[in-house]
Parts: sequence; C-alpha cells; structure tokens
Amino acid sequence: MSRLPPRPDLSWKEDGTPVDDRVGDIYFSRHNGLEEARTVFMQGCGLPDRWAGRETFTIAELGFGTGLNFLAVWESWRKTRQHGQWLHFVSFEGYPLDAGDAARALSAWPELGDLPGKLTAVWPDRAKGVQRMVRPDERLTLTLHLGEIAETLPQSRFRADAWFLDGFSPAKNDAMWAEALWPLVRERSAEGAKLGTFTVAGAVRRGLSEAGFEVEKAPGFGFKRERLEVRFAGPGVEEPDVYGLRAPARRPERVRVIGAGIAGASAARVLANRGLEVEVIEARAPASAASGNPLALVMPRLDAGDTVQARLLVDAYLAARRFYAGRAGVTETQVVHRPKDEREAERFAKLLADPPLGLENLEAMRGGVLHKGALILEPERLIAGLLDGIRVETGRAVVPGDLTDGVPTILATGQSITGLLTWLKIAGRQGQVEFATGSVETPPSAIASGHYALTNGTDRLWGATFEAWDGGELNESEAARAENMAALERLDPYWRQDAKRQDIRSRVGVRATTPDRLPLIGAVPDHEAARAVFEGVRHGQAIEADAPLMAGLYLAGGFGSRGFTWGPWAGEILAAQLLNEPAPASIGALQAVSPMRQILRDLKRGDRA
Repeated sequence: MSRLPPRPDLSWKEDGTPVDDRVGDIYFSRHNGLEEARTVFMQGCGLPDRWAGRETFTIAELGFGTGLNFLAVWESWRKTRQHGQWLHFVSFEGYPLDAGDAARALSAWPELGDLPGKLTAVWPDRAKGVQRMVRPDERLTLTLHLGEIAETLPQSRFRADAWFLDGFSPAKNDAMWAEALWPLVRERSAEGAKLGTFTVAGAVRRGLSEAGFEVEKAPGFGFKRERLEVRFAGPGVEEPDVYGLRAPARRPERVRVIGAGIAGASAARVLANRGLEVEVIEARAPASAASGNPLALVMPRLDAGDTVQARLLVDAYLAARRFYAGRAGVTETQVVHRPKDEREAERFAKLLADPPLGLENLEAMRGGVLHKGALILEPERLIAGLLDGIRVETGRAVVPGDLTDGVPTILATGQSITGLLTWLKIAGRQGQVEFATGSVETPPSAIASGHYALTNGTDRLWGATFEAWDGGELNESEAARAENMAALERLDPYWRQDAKRQDIRSRVGVRATTPDRLPLIGAVPDHEAARAVFEGVRHGQAIEADAPLMAGLYLAGGFGSRGFTWGPWAGEILAAQLLNEPAPASIGALQAVSPMRQILRDLKRGDRA
C-alpha cells in the first residue's frame, strides 16, 4: 500500500457536481447539497442550539470530502458563537481531494462568502496522518485524520458531542459503514451525543443499535423519504491511562511555562490563543540558549519506512509550517538535500520510490531530493513575536514554589530539565554553527548533506557539529569551526569562498537529546510511584492501570536538533491535554512522545531505577 493517501477518481457532471467514479457516487447535489448539510447533519444533531452555553463543543465527521459540512458549521458558528466558546471539528478522510478540486466544488455556494477560500488556503497537504487548522480569531479548530478509516479511527483520541456520518452510500462504500466502526464511534462519543446521517440502511441501523445507540428514523431530505437521528445515552467508559494522556479534572484558567526558547514560546502562544492567562519564566533571556542561533532551518526528516515515528515526524513538520506561516522572521525556501553517504543514498532511493509527501512538498532531483516549502527562521524575531502580549519574567531561576502552587506548569528548559527530573534520560549534545554577514544580498536558499548551509538576504549560517557534552562550560572551538568549514566546502565551494571573505563568528549551544531521538511531550509521571505500579512489566505482565502523575506538571523537551520543528506540534498536544480537546496526533504518536514511555521501557529492559 502506498504511503500517500490515494486521490479520488474524480469526474464532474455537466452541472458541475463532483463524482468519485471509484465508488460511483456524488459528493453532494449541486442543487441542494448545502441545505442537505444544514438539515440532515446540523438539524439532525440539534445544532446550533446544542452548543449554546457550552464552553467547548466537538463535532466529528466520517467523510470530509469537499469540506461542505464543515463550512455549513463554520457559517453557523460565526453567527451564533458566544463569548469564550470554542468549537472543535474532527473529520476523517481516506481519499482527500486536492485544493484546486475542492475550490471548484465549493464554488457552487457563493452564499458561503469568504469561507471556501479560507478553507482551501489551508487545505491539507497530501500525507497520511493528522493535520490541524487553528483559527484563534474565530475560536475554531479543524483536525483532519487522513488515511483508511479502519486505521485512523482507532488511533484517534477525542470525545464528540455530535457526529456527521457522511461517507458515500453504504451500498457503494462499505468501509465507511463497517460494523466494526460503531463501537469505536461509541467510545469517542460524549454522554448525550447525537448522530445525523442521510442513510436508513438496515445494516447501519442494526450496527448502531448493537453498539449502544438509540436509533430513530426521521423525515428525509430531498428525494430521500427517511434519514436517521441517533443518540448516545452514555455514559462513556474510561480506559486505563497507562501513558498519562488524560486531561485534568478541571480546565485551568492559568498556565505557567518555564523556559522561553522555541519550546516554551510555542506552548505559550498556543495556550494564550486558547484564551488562557499565560506567564513565562526564563532564567536568562528569550531565545538565548539552544534556540538562539541567528538563523534556523525547518525541513522534514523523512524515513524510508512507514512507522508511527515516521508519520509523527511528518505531522510535526506540517504543523510547524502552518504555525509559522505569516509570522515575522519566517521565510519560505527550498532545500537541496543530497545524501551524505551511500547508506543515505539508498534511503533516499527507497523514500522516493514510496514517498510520504506529495509532489507539492517533495521532488526527486539529480543527486538527491528537493524539499519545497521549507522555512528559514530568524529565531530572535520569531520568538519575540510568539511572546508578544504574554507576561514574561526574565532573569530568575525556577523555585520549588513554581511547581507546587497548583498552577499547571510546563517545563521547557532544554537540557537543564534534568536538574529537576533527574530520572529522565536526556543527553546533552554540543553543537556549533558559524555565521557571517555577506556583502551581497541573495534570495533565501538552503543546502543540506549531513551539515547544512543557509543564506537569507545578507545573512549566512552553516554547520552544525554534533558532539558529546560533558556538562561543563560551553566554548567555541577551532576544531568545530574547521569541521564546519570543511562541510561547507563539500556543500558548495562557492559559498565557502564567499564565507572566507567575511568576518566569521561562531556560536555553540547544547541540544537536549533522548536515546530514541523523539521528544518528551506530555504529563510528567511520578517516577517512583510509576515504577511501583508497573513493576510487573519487568516480568512480561501487561499492566492496565493509570500512570501516577506529578500533579499539574507537564514537559516539552528532548527536541534535539529539531526544536523549531517539534515546538508548535508539542504546543498543540499540550493544549489538547490540558483543555481536554481532540488530540492533534494519533494515539501511537502520543504514546511515542509521552515521558511515561521511558519508565515503561526501562522496566521492560530490566533497568534499575
């Protein structure tokens, strides 16, 4: 199976109605599709009345298609939203349209005004995984799970107050109406959830009833005499929370972030955009440690295999691009990426034979690959913008009272986190970059092959070394500069000649790196208590229990050399956990980055505390 989600086999009727010839069914009727969305799905779920007075409300949908149902909801949300409310829309799609086809389909509804354009401007990239659009100005999120429904629905994490069951006809697209889906829908339904759908197929009615839903027929819309309205009386069942993913019992109004590098600044901005009061504490100054290089590069790290880790790397990269778009200190570029050795050349070949990203992002080129839509960042400007309007206290260290006063606290302090959580497995890796100001202004560009080189206007930066750090004082070294200069010669001899004419400066920092090279994002477990609860794991037992947690303590760290890629994704994950929102990642990804994984892994390996 291809790593790319397949495109629909699209054709168009004479009246402009889109058809997927793969299943022989239309996406909607051009004559009454919008009204059907309003009647069958919104009215069928009691909307907009049911979100009135609710702090948050979540709608889930099977079958995103053109996004027409989402736009019908967005239009109504604009008209009826009350102060302080937030709406989450979660949708699943196995055969995503491209943006151009979606725009063509949605052009049938000029009464939707600017909404179709706003949606297609942030249309999902062609990649399996989870992608999110956030509109803080309208207090709205759209979370899209792209891939086969049998894979994506079990890996999703949320509780819906309403469901739109809008796959193609059950007679033509049985995967979206399979009996195995209904227990999964029930598990993801809040008590009192309502479901709307156009079909009254007997198999669907029986499947929903057997899964615990109350099913009723209602007058149909258009040519359909009947439709279904479905209710989940509940309550839902909570599964054991082994990885500490469950939200706190009460939604906080205030959050503290320790650290003002990219990890802390991203989390602070995401949470402030959700309407929380955020305070940031930084021992030095914002963007002064590992996030403080003059320039930074955001490009994808693509694996040849289709694993949980490979997919979350793509999810994080795409999330970073969306988050940074339009911000000060952000410039789009392309990266010429050449393999550093024969082993990497083989990986590139496998990657291009079955790519995880579409041609709008990834293209083969002679001797390597071309990453389109990568970003060159100016960290100081970017982080200042992210912290704008947020209270930041600089020049003081964390004190015990910062962690025990009941305010949820996110630790985003890089390598120094090990001073607070001594059991964490994080190794410091020292890295040095060189930078200079050129005499000629050039377009933004980047080259990578083991090391990397960036140019943006007159700014130049190249590196970086990756060395073991003994915990001592950080100092620039001539050996590291020589390594970086030699790497620049291999990347591009002209760039090296140009650099030799400039006043070259160096900067060194420490990257906090985990053994599995994945970040640590989520609630912090109580180490000793967790080892006691899960001791049986050491002997091969499957322990189903809640992970003991440090009350109100969360972590965003271990980002290694990809802090600017991980930061925005981590911020969204933490917001979802703190505020009980739909997760912006698969369950497998959340477990792969959970701090609890290190304790479970140690127990499985028989490691002592």
